[in-house]
Amino acid sequence: MANKVIPYGTQDISQEDINAVVDVLKSKNLTQGPLIKEFENKFAAYVNAKYAIAVSSGTAALHLCAIALNIKPGDKVITTPLTFSASANCIRYCGGEVHFIDINSDNFLIDTNKLERLLESSPKGTFKGIIPVNFAGRSNNFKEINRIIKKHNMWIIEDACHSPGAYIKYNNDETIFSGDGNYKNLSIFSFHPVKHIACGEGGMITTNDKNLYLRILNLRSHGIQQDKSLNIENHGPWYYEMQELGYNYRITDIQSALGISQLSRAKNNLKKRFEIVKFYEDKLSSLTQIKKLPGFIDGHAYHLYVILVKNRDGLIKYLRENNVFAQVHYIPVHLMPYYKKFGWKNGDFPIVEDYYNYCLSLPIYPSLERKDLNRVVDLIYKFYKY
Repeated sequence: MANKVIPYGTQDISQEDINAVVDVLKSKNLTQGPLIKEFENKFAAYVNAKYAIAVSSGTAALHLCAIALNIKPGDKVITTPLTFSASANCIRYCGGEVHFIDINSDNFLIDTNKLERLLESSPKGTFKGIIPVNFAGRSNNFKEINRIIKKHNMWIIEDACHSPGAYIKYNNDETIFSGDGNYKNLSIFSFHPVKHIACGEGGMITTNDKNLYLRILNLRSHGIQQDKSLNIENHGPWYYEMQELGYNYRITDIQSALGISQLSRAKNNLKKRFEIVKFYEDKLSSLTQIKKLPGFIDGHAYHLYVILVKNRDGLIKYLRENNVFAQVHYIPVHLMPYYKKFGWKNGDFPIVEDYYNYCLSLPIYPSLERKDLNRVVDLIYKFYKY
């Protein structure tokens, strides 16, 4: 009998989740009902933000943020090459130009020293904004990024798809949470099945800026003004106005019900991720073939557990032959054929390109059992013939 498949990540669906979705299916509101606002309010409270807007995906969230911040053709925006392509694509959707910056080899986040050097060597106004990515679940130092970009009049979109529940504590007892609106204009999250909170598909935008909040609300639903008092005309109670070009990026009550139920377990599921990280750190620390382990870091949300390992390609093949589907996160975006058309090439970002040669994401999700973790570790040791 073959061993069961262990993916690198998967959804954790409880009976409570199922009941919540069934209740919606029995109701009169499958979409645009009361659960969307409830989900938004509860998520905003979870990340300590003033406002939240639920949307159809993390990609939709990024696109809406780019529109709300008025990205125009030719505008330059900075992001990291170590991310899923959506972090860069949202700028291209608006006709903007993507400028990548290499990562820091210690934490795999955008290198703030290189960011500062780039801005100091560029005329003021060259770059409109920056999209730092909280890769694997570790928050960027947004206080530092904000300090660097402030005099350049740039905005920040926090790509927090990997990091609900993450935070950074500073020496003055200040704690900055992922998505809390401090030191960033907008933050976005994803509710794809492998993420901390699964809705099938779905996303969330958080902000403390009321004007951005109101504009994104309209953009989410075809650009139709939600507040009738702001309409230019009024033909009667049925009347509505499309005041700018928007999109159908709405989420449903079905997804929101699942999201609310999942959110109720988010903190406990984070603790389960921490336990898995501690297990891996303990069991793998003696392996000389592993170049780097993530370590256990306060405030890290551990969406991914990424190791740097020798003979990565051989190991991932061996694991998959044994039904353990470890994954590679990510192929550097600047090396994708689409972005190579803009002149990016091998050698442009040596840190992320070196990282790509060794990175491997091991399975991590709350329902992962200890026997499965032992199997993953045993296979790694067997591959290296310990």
